Amino acid sequence: MKNSRIFVYVMEKKELKINADKTSWYVLYTAPRAEKQVRDRIDALGVECWLPLHRAPRVWSDRVKIVELPLFNSYLFVRCTDPELRNLTRVYGVARKEIDAIQDFLDQASEHALCPGEEVEILCGAMKHVSGKVKKIKKNHLVLYLEQLGATVCVKLDDVARVDRLK
Repeated sequence: MKNSRIFVYVMEKKELKINADKTSWYVLYTAPRAEKQVRDRIDALGVECWLPLHRAPRVWSDRVKIVELPLFNSYLFVRCTDPELRNLTRVYGVARKEIDAIQDFLDQASEHALCPGEEVEILCGAMKHVSGKVKKIKKNHLVLYLEQLGATVCVKLDDVARVDRLK
C-alpha cells in the first residue's frame, strides 16, 4: 500500500491515464449505509477491496454496544484495473447517479467559480454594464453591492460575469 496511489475517480477522470493491465486504487461512492454489503459483493467478484472501519459506542434504550462503522460514510476503496472499475459501477449499491451528479456539479462549479468580495458586471437587463461586489452566493442568484448606487441587489447567476473575464 506504500507505493499505491489513491484516486478519487470522479474528480480526476479526465486526467487519469492508466494501462488496461495495471492496477490502481480508486474510490467508489456507495448508497447510504450500504458500505459493508457492497464490500461483500465486490469481494465475491475477486476484486481487492478495502473498507476502513472504526469502533464506536452506540446507545439503545436498554444497552450500549460497540459497533464497527465505516471511517468514511458511503465510500469504499478498490484496487483494480480500469476496465474492472467500469464493471464495478454496475454492482448493486454503487451509486452511479450520485457519481454523475457530483461530476455535473464539478463541471458547473468550474464555470461559476465566484467568491464573495469579487467584482462582477451585470450582463443584461436594466442595470446592464453596472459592476458590483459579490456579497452572497445563493443557489441560482447572487447578492451584489452596487457601490455607484449604494444599493444591494439580487441578480441571477447566469446574468453576471467576473470583470476580468470580460477583458
